[in-house]
Parts: sequence; structure tokens; C-alpha cells
Amino acid sequence: MAIPMTRLGDRAFNHSPSNDAEAEYDRLRDLARQEAAKKSSCFDRAHQAYERGDGAAAKALSDEGKRHAAQQDAYNKQASEFIFRENNAEGRVAGDTIDLHGQYVEEAEDILEARIRDAQARGQRHLHVIVGRGNHSSGHVQRIKPRVEQVCRQMGLDYATEANEGRMYIDLTGGKVSSPPPLPQQPSGYQGGYSSGHQQGYQQPHGPQHYGQQHHGQQHHQQQPEDEVEKLARKFLPKIVRELKACCVVM
Repeated sequence: MAIPMTRLGDRAFNHSPSNDAEAEYDRLRDLARQEAAKKSSCFDRAHQAYERGDGAAAKALSDEGKRHAAQQDAYNKQASEFIFRENNAEGRVAGDTIDLHGQYVEEAEDILEARIRDAQARGQRHLHVIVGRGNHSSGHVQRIKPRVEQVCRQMGLDYATEANEGRMYIDLTGGKVSSPPPLPQQPSGYQGGYSSGHQQGYQQPHGPQHYGQQHHGQQHHQQQPEDEVEKLARKFLPKIVRELKACCVVM
């Protein structure tokens, strides 16, 4: 089942990327959106086929929709891993810092949880997290920060917003944070969470967290088709399977 995603951060890169890097990130996200559209179309047509009594066509279209959903997930995973490598490469962020620019909310949550557990295992006592300031979201709402706070609460970790509100400080020892320390020095040329400007074209999505990425001025809603997929699957697929089994018995 594909996971609904939400775009994170004022821009995808925390540095000035090469044209090739930017194009590759855009390519992967665009391919994921295309698969999402194909998936939605398949499930819509599966519903229509079922309504007209064509159970075989409905099942075939449903299976095709599932294949597009899997491919959508694969492209988004590639994009997530690509942008994470770009933004967190050695020399681009300090060793005690993780930058989540360019991630979707759910991707960022998984990355953060894994990083916290790894850092704790290595004896690291704190972590700085770049969450973005929400300058370009609807109502200037920070979308990733509430999720980071939720992760911290679930893991029993205290945290604080840093002087730059696009950053968070997490105590990994289980202690209390009275106030965050001064911002650590970042590598030369680093832009994530610091500069007031932003890279043209990378903007926060409008609307609730469960909506898809707004990229280059176009908003893509992935949650609504996904809800419909689940509803259709629960409502129609068991009946379709029973009908197909009945057909096979008759034949």
C-alpha cells in the first residue's frame, strides 16, 4: 500500500546543487507522481467495471493499480535516499546534525527515528535537526516540526526549538532540556535553515499534512486516492474474488 506523503522544507537542497542533481531529484518525484496518477485511474476504472458487473476486469484493473502503487513507492524511496545523501554528505552538515530538507513528512519521520537510535547506540548525547521554518507553507505552518516532537515524545526524549526556529535540539540521554545550546558552526556554504532566501521552485504544500507535495507550483494530493483505494478494496475485492471463484467452479 502506498504511503501518503507530504513535502518538507523551504527547498529540497541545503546547498547550491548541480543542475544534474536537481534534475535527478525532480525526475524521481515526477515519476512517482505519474505512477500515483496511473494508480488512481486504475482503481477508478476498477470501481466502474465492478459497478457494471465485470468482475474480471475489475480485478485486473485493481491488480494493475497495485503495481503502480508499488512503483510509486519505489520512485519516492529513490528520491528520498538521493536527497538525503545530497544534503547530509560529509562536509555539508556537522556530525551532530541531520538535515531533512526535501523529504516528505513520513520519510522524514522514518529517517529521524533511525538516526536517533543509531546515535544513541554510538553514545551521542544530542542531535540537531533541521526541520524547516514553514516560510512557504499555507499560513506559514511548520509541518515537520510537530512530527519530530511526536517522535521525541514517543521515544521519551526532551527537545527544544533553537534560536533559529527552523532547527530543533534533541537530548538523546533522556535528560531535560532547559534551553538549547548556541547553534553549532556549520560547514562553509551550508544554507539549510539559516539563510532568509530560498531556492526558487521549492515550496511547502498547502493544506493538511496528509496531502502530497506542491512542487513547481503544482499541488498533488495523494491521500485522497489512497483512501479511496482502501475503501474500494474493502468493499469490492472480496466480492470480486468470490465471483471469480464461482466462475471457475462453474467452468
